[in-house]
Amino acid sequence: MKNILTKIRKGYGKKLVSIHMWNAWLVLFLALSGLMLVGGFWREILGEGRVWLKWGHIVFGLALLIPVVYYLLLAAKHWKRLKGKSGQKANVIFVLTLLTGWLISGVVLWQFRLAGPRAANAALFVHDLLTWVGLPVIIYHSITRVKWLKEPNKRSITAETVPAGDSPAPIGRPRPAASSEAQPMYTRRGFIKVAVGAGLAVTLGPTFVRWIGKSLQFPGTADYAASNANALIPDPVPLAESAPPIGGGAEGSFRVYTVTDIPAFDNSNWSFTIDGLVDKKFTWNWEEFVKLQREVQVSDFHCVTGWSVYKNTWEGLPLYKLLDMAGVQDEAVTVKLYSGDGVYTDSLTLAQARMEDIMVAVMHDGKPIPNQLGGPVRLVTPQMYAYKSVKWLNRIELIAGDHVGYWEQRGYDIDAWLPNAKRV
Repeated sequence: MKNILTKIRKGYGKKLVSIHMWNAWLVLFLALSGLMLVGGFWREILGEGRVWLKWGHIVFGLALLIPVVYYLLLAAKHWKRLKGKSGQKANVIFVLTLLTGWLISGVVLWQFRLAGPRAANAALFVHDLLTWVGLPVIIYHSITRVKWLKEPNKRSITAETVPAGDSPAPIGRPRPAASSEAQPMYTRRGFIKVAVGAGLAVTLGPTFVRWIGKSLQFPGTADYAASNANALIPDPVPLAESAPPIGGGAEGSFRVYTVTDIPAFDNSNWSFTIDGLVDKKFTWNWEEFVKLQREVQVSDFHCVTGWSVYKNTWEGLPLYKLLDMAGVQDEAVTVKLYSGDGVYTDSLTLAQARMEDIMVAVMHDGKPIPNQLGGPVRLVTPQMYAYKSVKWLNRIELIAGDHVGYWEQRGYDIDAWLPNAKRV
């Protein structure tokens, strides 16, 4: 009978160790894959692999359910072992809350088309916040807990401890009393805690402060406009509807994603062209382009990754009016759009391109569009996800066949419609 009880207790301890191990590996993969998915450097290197990585991130995120459910099956025994240990109970509650929050917000982001832009935007904020708060804690916990698990006389749960009751002593022998020989273990453990905590504070602290500032729009955190690297003159003079912006100012923060290094332009290396199957080809330099008659519109901006910026006041030229200026020939069926980065392309059907709210934008909220946000000129497609809104737009070509854009080649929908879009 004693041998049977010992085996049961050992199995209980091994299960808890297994939960820690698998949870740590899952969180490590999710942390690394999440950073790679949003990092501009990796977006170009991964190419089509980014789509697979995204699905891997989703699958592994859903897999977090396994250790959560597994722990809940053992929670009653574990909770008894933590009697009188409020700190460890708080740690368990924190980790379960963290994992649950990640799961719920992750599912909303996964099903962003059904959830809608506002729910997805909120879920992305929560997902990021839990990552910034939880990831350092989990890394700290995992490293120190690995050391803790290797010290049987220092932990409350072992493969040989009684699963209930007040005494954590192993069966058949009392817990060894603290001695001078055990002191170095505490010293090493303390060193690990201090080192990990300090490293995380130094490396992640400033990044978190910057992220929270941009997310909540604290003054001085939207530095992309202040550091605009474009040097084009003259500045476009905003229309009355743009200064002040009739939309009241954009609500939300843009996240700067790119598949290449962010280009910058001046008068010597920028031009805008309409060619292909048109009656009249145009090439404008900057001075000529800013003299074209612009219009103003207010629209929301939605990224396929889940974030949105609302009430943007854009000033520019409706795409359909540029097409009318050039004269579209009968053979043309597709509008191919080129980015000034020399890599990114996308396309619209002629019917899509003639939607009244699709704009070749020059200004945002009464100011020139900075290069980080796709300026000096970018496309704006309010009823489609932003991968259709080509940044650094400098050429429009009318073609007879179809064109599959950069992200569509890598698994994205060819038609990037928002859930409530007026599709054509």
